Amino acid sequence: MPDHCQDKAIPDWAEARRFFARLGWMSFGGPAGQIAILREELVERRRWLTPPQFSAGLSFSMLLPGPEAHQLVIYAGWKLHGLRGALTAGALFVLPAVLLVWLAAGLYAMFGQLDWVQTLFGTVRPAVLAVILAALVRMARHHLRGTRAWLPAAAAFLAMQFYQVPFPWIVLAAIAMGVVDNLVAANTATATATTQRTSVPWRTLSLGLLAWWAPVVLAGAAFGWDGLLASLGFFFSKVAVVTFGGAYAVLPYVADHAVNQAGWLSATAMKDGLALAEALPGPLVKVLPFAGFLAGWNHPAPLSPWVMATLGALVTAWVTFVPSFLFILAGAPLVERLAENPQARTILNTITAAVVGVIASLAVWFAAGVFAPDQPAMLYATITGLSLWLLVGRRWPIPAVIGLAAGGGLLRALY
Repeated sequence: MPDHCQDKAIPDWAEARRFFARLGWMSFGGPAGQIAILREELVERRRWLTPPQFSAGLSFSMLLPGPEAHQLVIYAGWKLHGLRGALTAGALFVLPAVLLVWLAAGLYAMFGQLDWVQTLFGTVRPAVLAVILAALVRMARHHLRGTRAWLPAAAAFLAMQFYQVPFPWIVLAAIAMGVVDNLVAANTATATATTQRTSVPWRTLSLGLLAWWAPVVLAGAAFGWDGLLASLGFFFSKVAVVTFGGAYAVLPYVADHAVNQAGWLSATAMKDGLALAEALPGPLVKVLPFAGFLAGWNHPAPLSPWVMATLGALVTAWVTFVPSFLFILAGAPLVERLAENPQARTILNTITAAVVGVIASLAVWFAAGVFAPDQPAMLYATITGLSLWLLVGRRWPIPAVIGLAAGGGLLRALY
């Protein structure tokens, strides 16, 4: 069971449940904004977690694949009310995002090809490019310090941009580089101090894996193992275990498979899905259920488009978010120890550096669509520059910048 400090005000179950229900609707701003909201609410305002507990949970979440803000919410729920707290907090955090993405994807599938809608999205895409560039600058400033950090970033960019190396191989290569750095450092004293015998939570792992894969197995049994739903389950399960760095890092890999190999949706729809995800609350990886919805909408047989699209979104959301519960619940009792493990942090730093290069590749891919030959380059360059200034120079929240661009697109469509 989670431990509690006597100087903290521990909420009762109903109060904690109400808080996490509200949190899912106000978690705008991407991972950085969501983590800031969590710290303000849980540590500063309500004092449900101590600063060391919050920092340990955040550090551990950053060591894992998947949306770190979601994992931090799961960890906070576990610290407050054990297993039921973790499950409830994590579910309530992502449910609003899944519902809103389902609705937005449905509207996009029905009306997204209308001229005025495409004009609106045409103005929004340069703003999304600015969001990606702002994230790239922020990550490079914080994580690329010295030649040792720039090397994996440059290697990852070149590998993805010019050799189309899949993202999982980038992650594995970064892990290998981190292991080599650990061997070179040979920090045996710290390793001895932090390596202790612990029991493996087999029950948690078994139940978590069963919950993770049950819908995929059911989909395969009902619609065929080579059917759309099983294919979505298998692919996005693989994505879930390599999603270091969030949606920005994994999106080129997802887009390559979903657009170029599987033909589930168009590149334009993939980019528009990211724009919608930026404007809605919840983890940014909710763009993946958007892709799952459109995959079902575009390939509905043997069901109706709405039913297959809804099932596609649900399967994708399930295998995207359920692994976070498994990772946190399996490792939560060891969080404080693992978060301070220098070997783990070395590997994390190497992965993060590589992710910067991957996001740079995403920026190039996204910019190629924004500044296509048939697009008004001067107008879109102006929108990108203005949005970047508002985000970095004026510190506007992301939804406000996206909303301003959407307003300009609507005016452009009307006049």
